[in-house]
Amino acid sequence: MNPMASPTKTVDSSADRARRLCDGLRLPAIGSPMFLVSNPETVIAQCTSGMIGTFPVLNARPQPELSVWLGRIESALDQARAAGKPVAAHGVNLILRAGNDRLEADLATCVRHRVPLIITSLGNPSAVVKAVHDYGGMVLHDATTVRHARRALEAGVDGLILVCAGAGGHGGTASPFALLREVRAFYSGLVVLAGAITDGQSILAAQVMGADLVYMGTRFIATKESSAVPEYKDMLVATTLADIIYTPHFSGIPANYLRPSIVAAGLDPDNLPAADPARAHGDRQTRWKHIWGAGQGVGNIRDVPAMATLVERLIDEYQTARAQWRQRLA
Repeated sequence: MNPMASPTKTVDSSADRARRLCDGLRLPAIGSPMFLVSNPETVIAQCTSGMIGTFPVLNARPQPELSVWLGRIESALDQARAAGKPVAAHGVNLILRAGNDRLEADLATCVRHRVPLIITSLGNPSAVVKAVHDYGGMVLHDATTVRHARRALEAGVDGLILVCAGAGGHGGTASPFALLREVRAFYSGLVVLAGAITDGQSILAAQVMGADLVYMGTRFIATKESSAVPEYKDMLVATTLADIIYTPHFSGIPANYLRPSIVAAGLDPDNLPAADPARAHGDRQTRWKHIWGAGQGVGNIRDVPAMATLVERLIDEYQTARAQWRQRLA
């Protein structure tokens, strides 16, 4: 039985929700929601492979399409469960900052579908927390600083996603060693770590540092199911750490991008003009459609496999790393 499917109001704790979220995971990872990349197929493949899959609600357009996407995911996961397969939870990302005129409708859709996991970004999650907790769902919030982490916890979220230096998209600048340890000094709940994590060894390293789960995005762009165009996937395979540039120019918020995609757009990555925040949102979706985001871990991406194949590889790497670590401690 799906633990999120009870029609009655749930009164369990954040710890209960966290345990439920992690039940049955073969890989302690969340596939991060990626703009214009994540889709129902990536989520289904991740969840049925043993890790949590998510997508940004803004990828489903127009807004009514969100319900269609969620229905497709729910149907596929229900079929997998009926066949006796272990299935991980799925989730969506809601952007809370001013200017997102879809937020109210998107949240209502998520509540109606009782989405198990809601990831909030760029705003105060208090209202989302109340709505999601009313049906027993869980809310994780992105944080790039200790101040952001404290404010999210005050709003009642069930866990934190620490987006550290090297993360694809709108990553922070703090070292994961510094940010994670400072947060662990005052918070013992669920922590997810993000930032240049591309293999099983990195997943284990994050847990040794004190994280419960990891947040992986860039590595999953280069998969057969992702909505990224072939040129984007090929560029990820061809590039390395030296090809990542961190700039606010394209969205108004600092983010990591692939240098070759900036050059291909006719711009000089080392001499970008100042961003215009008033136009950034529209520019990102139109003029800058082919400026591609990526994390600093691109040097570890060498192929474009099927999602299930990649997850199995990550599981094998993770288990091998755990065994090797135990041997070192023996």
